[in-house]
Amino acid sequence: MYVVTVTFEVEPGHVEAFTAAVLAQARNSLEREDRCRRFDVCRDPDHPERIFLYELYDDRAAFDHHLASDHFKSFDRTVTPWVRQKNVGTWALVGESG
Repeated sequence: MYVVTVTFEVEPGHVEAFTAAVLAQARNSLEREDRCRRFDVCRDPDHPERIFLYELYDDRAAFDHHLASDHFKSFDRTVTPWVRQKNVGTWALVGESG
């Protein structure tokens, strides 16, 4: 399994709009991509402008498909102006191949 983690620092005036957009993105990914297995959206309780995503895909090709999807491109265009910083990490799930 292929794991993707993303940490966003969102501009304070856009936290609620970003949260709504990323929750819709999570639903779209799970509903429209059969190789997206998990898409969790988390918020730091002490710093609501910090949003953390944990995404699980069958493999790197499934994540590449996600990045090429219309729903991801639309989400990215919408939220990019609201994001102060974005850090992406990729991981292999221990005990799994791929």
